[in-house]
This record gives sequence, C-alpha cells and structure tokens, in this order.
Amino acid sequence: MNWSPEQRKLAEKYQSLDEIPAGERRYKCHTCHFVVDENPCPHCGETSLEIMCPLDHCDCHHSIVESIEYCPLCGKAICPECGSHDVVQISRVTGYLQDVAGWNAGKQQELKDRVHYSVV
Repeated sequence: MNWSPEQRKLAEKYQSLDEIPAGERRYKCHTCHFVVDENPCPHCGETSLEIMCPLDHCDCHHSIVESIEYCPLCGKAICPECGSHDVVQISRVTGYLQDVAGWNAGKQQELKDRVHYSVV
C-alpha cells in the first residue's frame, strides 16, 4: 500500500487505536452508518461506536481484488489498491466461500499468516 506521508506519520505516532486521544478520535456508527466525532452518536444515540482508524477513508470503489493487505495501525484488512478499511474479506474453507468477519481472533490471525502463491 502506498501510504501518504501524513498517513505514515499517523501510523508511527500511535501504536494502537486506544492511544488516540479522545479529542482526536472519530467513530463509525454501525446503526445509522455515519462517521461522527463524538460518542454517543449525535444522530441515533448509539453508544457502542467503533473507534475509526485514522488511516481509513471509508470509500472503496473496487468490487473484487485478488489479494488483501492489513493496516499497520489497527491490523484490519484493507483494500490493497486504495487503503479503505471498508472491505469484506472472504475465504474458501472446505469448499465453501464465507465472510471471515465472524471468525474468532485466532482463525483470523491464521488467515493473515497464510502464504499466498500465484500459479501462472
């Protein structure tokens, strides 16, 4: 991923999302689908908001990409072409395709550690 100099500084400044000061945080509301600057959500009142990674720009227009990369700050899957964190990652397990969002942390780490090959 080709991060901008500003994004690289953010990734170096913080080691995790929890280190971002409350005044600098942005949140994703999964109830009303807004990105907001405060918790609870001022639109719907939801209190279980996700701290948004400052490297996430929430706008991916790529429908299917061949590979996946991981954010250096939060560790979530990102689009390797634009860096958006708003991706659905699927994997073929025992012949079935499935969304990996429901996998436990250990199984998701196993997916990250897999070696990918291209057969040409």
